[in-house]
Amino acid sequence: MNLGAHMSIAGGVHRALERGLSAGCNVVQIFTKNQTRWSSPPLKDEDVEKFLKLKLKFFSVFAHASYLINLASPDNELYLKSVNNLTEELRRCQALGINMIILHPGFHKGSGEKEGIRRIARGIKDVYNHAVLDDVEILLETTSGQGTALGSRFEHLRDIIADLPDDYKIGACLDTCHIFSAGYDIRDESSYSRTWIEFDLKIGLSRLKAIHLNDSKKDLGSARDRHEHIGKGKIGLSGFRLLVTDARFRLVPMSLETPKGPDLKEDRINLSVLRSLRFGNH
Repeated sequence: MNLGAHMSIAGGVHRALERGLSAGCNVVQIFTKNQTRWSSPPLKDEDVEKFLKLKLKFFSVFAHASYLINLASPDNELYLKSVNNLTEELRRCQALGINMIILHPGFHKGSGEKEGIRRIARGIKDVYNHAVLDDVEILLETTSGQGTALGSRFEHLRDIIADLPDDYKIGACLDTCHIFSAGYDIRDESSYSRTWIEFDLKIGLSRLKAIHLNDSKKDLGSARDRHEHIGKGKIGLSGFRLLVTDARFRLVPMSLETPKGPDLKEDRINLSVLRSLRFGNH
């Protein structure tokens, strides 16, 4: 199975891959820089070299963009900072041989869904105009619907993509906690099937390039983004069993974003649970 987790880049980007190997991952998600700051020092050549060698040991290594980025913002200063920051992150992905970066669509901050969606599409166009980034694909992530966040409805991602040129490489990342909190149920075969039928109709299964595996501390439709360990939340083991045994997603990398300590024990436990679900041992 193509399973892994988000790993810290503390000590250098290559350290994330070392941590991934120690936890038994063959998929790793990283931030390319300190995600709490707009600016960061350039990547060190020796770290990049180590990263590229270690990367060969994994099925997939992809990035997550900084949470500071908000392409939907009606504030022009924040919008421009977001465009410049995302452009820089894509350049870092190129240097690291990473071909996918996950992006939260953004918060419209009261300007409305339609205007927010228009701003996001414009922002992605501006990013593409800043540099040739054809080898890095932006994956729009589903969100929980908290506040003015866009991405909680599959229609949001559909409309952003529809406003972009056909030759842009734009995919989607589905987060199990987020869609559940947004009201999409996956706990039994019937609801699971309905959710994926709607995803396919609105976005298209061919655009699904990554999945975040997170249980939810909060109830269905709560619009609260609170991740929980696999099988310990409101989704439960049944939903994850359906997902990891779904042959359609055999080649889609899946990454945990669940709470953990520095020894990564929680990642190992969650990965073990997921693998046991895949082989009917749990």
